[in-house]
Amino acid sequence: MQTKSRLLTTLTSDERCGVMLEFEDVEPQKLPQLVTDAPQWTEWMA
Repeated sequence: MQTKSRLLTTLTSDERCGVMLEFEDVEPQKLPQLVTDAPQWTEWMA
């Protein structure tokens, strides 16, 4: 998860939002797993 967090921090807030929206579109069943594995994911979006 640290790699994903580091990657997201290099993006603008609009880009981070786009990544999460794309993730949700492509792998909707995995979004709940992301929330479980990394509950701090919303902090990565800030």
